[in-house]
Amino acid sequence: MMQLIALFRNAGYKITFLTAAQNLEFSEKIEIQRIELNHESFNHQIAALKPDAVLFDRYVTEEQFGWRVAEFCPAAVRILDTEDLHFLREARRKAFVANRTMQHADLLNDVFKREIAAILRSDLSLIISEFEYQLLTEQFRVHQDILFYLPFLSTAILPNEVAFKDRQHFVSIGNFLHEPNWQTVLTLKSVWKTIRKRLPDAELHIYGAYATEKVFQLHNAKEGFLVKGRTENVESIFKQYRVLLAPIPFGAGLKGKLWESMHYGLPSVTSSVGAEAMHLDLPWNGFIEDSDEAFVKSAVQLYENETIWNQANLNAVIILTKVFDRALFIEKFWLRFDRIKNNLDAHRAENYLGMILQHHRLNSTKYMSRWIEEKNKKQ
Repeated sequence: MMQLIALFRNAGYKITFLTAAQNLEFSEKIEIQRIELNHESFNHQIAALKPDAVLFDRYVTEEQFGWRVAEFCPAAVRILDTEDLHFLREARRKAFVANRTMQHADLLNDVFKREIAAILRSDLSLIISEFEYQLLTEQFRVHQDILFYLPFLSTAILPNEVAFKDRQHFVSIGNFLHEPNWQTVLTLKSVWKTIRKRLPDAELHIYGAYATEKVFQLHNAKEGFLVKGRTENVESIFKQYRVLLAPIPFGAGLKGKLWESMHYGLPSVTSSVGAEAMHLDLPWNGFIEDSDEAFVKSAVQLYENETIWNQANLNAVIILTKVFDRALFIEKFWLRFDRIKNNLDAHRAENYLGMILQHHRLNSTKYMSRWIEEKNKKQ
């Protein structure tokens, strides 16, 4: 989100961040306006702002506010930041819980219907993963004119500042409101004893916000399995450890921790889901393993072998340059955005499925929201 805000700000746009959250803070100076769910006050706020573009943070925000933007600011380009495809994550979660391979039918869940509808109603949807872009265009035949592949954006790639010999221990990180992160830690708990037998002086440190009691119950100092909780500074954490462990069992989109670890000289061992769409066919920044046995072997090898560790860091620089360099995307994004903005009526006319969904949404979601408004007024 901060990268997208910077993208528009650098192009000269005035940014107003509208949020229903009560505890939002930005390190940079950004105008924040509070908004209410299912309340007509939003209509006046958005009409007063009269934006050239509106960016929705995930499909649920488009569901809640998209019809109001369409009605009160029809000339605004409506952009959906999908973050990742939530229906894909839900399909993989369902298969994971059932201990089986994901099937096509798993994708056609309720989240799929809602998320695809939001994508079709929007003028442009930002897709963070090339795998997910192909899934939408090839399997579900969403037209490329309303999609744009925009991953994490890297700028200058700095050389690794902390050498192999000056780092120690393993690390895992991820907030515990996100179910895949909790499952990742459970996987680590099951394989850690084997790693520890081979590396008796090594420790695994677990970081993540919103850690509950069940997370801290996994803490075991004698085993070297240490639950640290929330960290204030990811950079300082990533620069002190030798290897990041991320056996992510299911999920979608790009994994921020793996992308950030590449910037800070921290090689990783992850799963196929973890590395998905993050490296093209380039050698990974460490190892990609899906079996417990292979994961343990690679974790030990990467931790002990300085030559392999250094090569992993070189791989990271290549990945960041060839997959995530912002120069690969910025000009293309603005060309697409300007073409849509300058030909908005024609663009929407071509997206006839979006027009149909917008019409039905205005006659369903709109009136449900207004019914809630009236109910709240009476209360």
